[in-house]
Amino acid sequence: MTPLPPKRKTGSRTSDKVTLKTIAERLGLTAGTVSAALNNSPAAKSIPERTKNRIIAAARELNYRPNFFARTLRLKRTYTIGVIAEEIGDAYGAMLISGIEEYLRKNNFFFLTVIHRHDPKLLQTYAQMLLTRGVEGFITLDASIKDPLTLPTVAVSGHARVEGVTNIVLDHKRAARLALEHLKELGHEDIAFIKGQTVSSDSAVRWSAICEVAQEMHIQVRPELTIQLEGTDSTPAIGYPFAKQLLAGKHPFTALFAYNDISAMGSIWAIKETGLRVPEDISVVGFDDIPGAAYANPGLTTVRQPLIRMGQIAAQTIVDRIEGRGEYVPEIQIEPEFVVRASTGAAPLRKVR
Repeated sequence: MTPLPPKRKTGSRTSDKVTLKTIAERLGLTAGTVSAALNNSPAAKSIPERTKNRIIAAARELNYRPNFFARTLRLKRTYTIGVIAEEIGDAYGAMLISGIEEYLRKNNFFFLTVIHRHDPKLLQTYAQMLLTRGVEGFITLDASIKDPLTLPTVAVSGHARVEGVTNIVLDHKRAARLALEHLKELGHEDIAFIKGQTVSSDSAVRWSAICEVAQEMHIQVRPELTIQLEGTDSTPAIGYPFAKQLLAGKHPFTALFAYNDISAMGSIWAIKETGLRVPEDISVVGFDDIPGAAYANPGLTTVRQPLIRMGQIAAQTIVDRIEGRGEYVPEIQIEPEFVVRASTGAAPLRKVR
């Protein structure tokens, strides 16, 4: 094998640019073989592992840097997805983006992320900005899309039927049934509810499902034991003041079903602060099963959304549509699971405030 040349000095103007052809000539291979191996394209499957390793080692030794823009112009592709998220600092968004990143990375796609914070103007503005940067499709998280975004789009927790948009949604009716059946089996009749913020795309659908299932199960949803979250805090503090309001009322309850895990954890804090115990006096159920739910005190019983998997499905769906491998479907429904931990127990004989 022809020895590799010494490493070039960084920033040297006299050294020749290392190309695929450079590597190919050094190894006695074709430029197509080198390209397939370095890009891990379908053609790379026919290349022996030993040859792949030689190519990768040579590229590293020669400090080869692929020309992304040349590749883009040549193929008329950017291999880039625009991800429009509500927030990335909270566990919900972080888990979804983790799943998206994992799939796209393995399939040699990039993604650009912008944050819409439930502002319709930002949603449209950022969509246009991403278009000018050449994205080939969109994934939106917790956004209510009302108009097509001109490119293939997948909406996680999207509910409106819009042409060209694939909604990835949880089976909220199944989720409500899992939670309410659990509480009913434990003997709870007086159940308090914390509804989601009006801006959250899941709020209306989830609440409708809870009310429908409760009626079928003859569980009373009482207005005096129902309160709605407000604000944008992505920590357990979001649930604390609303649980305090429920506890300060004149209507006792033995269980609380919260909109999400962070509001449930904040509620546990409020319940304990009043001198009551979880679950001996009040059981608490959350929603999502974020990583911190298992380590709450006590561990939180919750409806699990497979958020990382949902992110992976969103990424796979958008890539398949871009590559022409899959037909358009308006909706993909995801099944929830129910995780029982220490925050729920048998209803006390005496109702507590």
